[in-house]
Amino acid sequence: MRRLFPILILIVVIVAGVFSWRYYAGRSAAGKGAAAGGGGGGGGGPPGGMQLPVEAMTVQPEPVGSGLATVGTLRADEWVVVRPEIAGRISKIHFDEGQLVKAGAVLFSLDSSIQRASLREAQANLDNARRTYTRSVELSSKDLISKAELDNAQAQLAVAEARVESARALLEKTSLLAPFSGMVGLREVSVGAWVNFGTALVNLVRMDPMEVDFSVPETALGRVKVAQPITVTVDAFSGESFSGEVTAIDPMMDVNSRSAKVRAQIANTGNKLRPGLFARIGLGSEGSAQALLVPEQALLQQGETRFVYKIVDGKAARAEIKTGRRVPGKVEVVEGLKAGDQVITAGQGKPMMHEGMPVMVLPQNPQAPGGAPGQQPGAGGAQQPGAAAGQQPAAAGKAAPAGGAKQSEAADLKPSDSAAAKPAAGDSQTRKD
Repeated sequence: MRRLFPILILIVVIVAGVFSWRYYAGRSAAGKGAAAGGGGGGGGGPPGGMQLPVEAMTVQPEPVGSGLATVGTLRADEWVVVRPEIAGRISKIHFDEGQLVKAGAVLFSLDSSIQRASLREAQANLDNARRTYTRSVELSSKDLISKAELDNAQAQLAVAEARVESARALLEKTSLLAPFSGMVGLREVSVGAWVNFGTALVNLVRMDPMEVDFSVPETALGRVKVAQPITVTVDAFSGESFSGEVTAIDPMMDVNSRSAKVRAQIANTGNKLRPGLFARIGLGSEGSAQALLVPEQALLQQGETRFVYKIVDGKAARAEIKTGRRVPGKVEVVEGLKAGDQVITAGQGKPMMHEGMPVMVLPQNPQAPGGAPGQQPGAGGAQQPGAAAGQQPAAAGKAAPAGGAKQSEAADLKPSDSAAAKPAAGDSQTRKD
């Protein structure tokens, strides 16, 4: 063991010496490389002149349909909860649950024995009042009774007639009728149940046609009108669409959402649609128009202001915009951009992005041979310094011309990484020498 100890110490000293020599040699080469880069003025230059890598697109007019797409909720054209107007015991139910019934059909019958007796009593009183009034008229014609007695007999007759009508009305209310044709739902009571005034008994729904309520923003209100065709799809019947048309537009705007409520009617042949279903609505289009569209991810917002970054002379320029309609993944720009503007679509959200920041447009398809088809030019169509046309930027640490290597490194590094970039450039210079 004592013999191995000096050998281990010798190995440690040799390894330490090798690492020390490599460290000081690297620092010396880095100093030479930095001096050469500053004197030549080529490549990426100092960190202060770095270019921020971004992705961009050129804005051009695109065809956009003039129709609208929104969502809404289906509702019944007519819907009511059948409730009794008087208290009583249910003596008979005249329908099956889920059955289609006609307007005027009897749905429930309440026990009417008391109401029928009251009607017979009222009719008997009416007959007596009529006879009394007839005799009074005869006696009055012979001046055997006073005019006051004749008036009293006439009043008693009118009261008796009113009581008969009241008793007959109460008797009619023991039969609950369907106010319109439709489908009855699930009943809440059974035969023999005692129900009070206003007790919910069953739902009655008119299934055809069906209605749908939805809202449109104030910016699109001018493109909606009565009798405009619509198309409705629901998740319950995937792949199937239903046609209808707008029937009414609410004259009042919602002050909170700045939207108007619209109601449309849909044919419901076969009673497939049900009230309460979530509906996707497409309003009919009268053709397509040209519009400037930008991806949604390109938009930035500060307070109420929306803006994007354009590329002007190789630098980022902020442009405030106004937006219009939306299509999947894109939004229309109605003010602030023009055809041919180059808009930054990725990289504009980085903390270092600001007005006048130099940018470098990355190719959209780096794998394309020659870098041409799928590759967008840099700002103003300028070619990257130190690289030939179609050449990919050289990666840090690989052998490449000095200018091209520095440009690639400066474009991908943050300002805090500039100190780490210099040794890499120096190493490259040392290997070249």
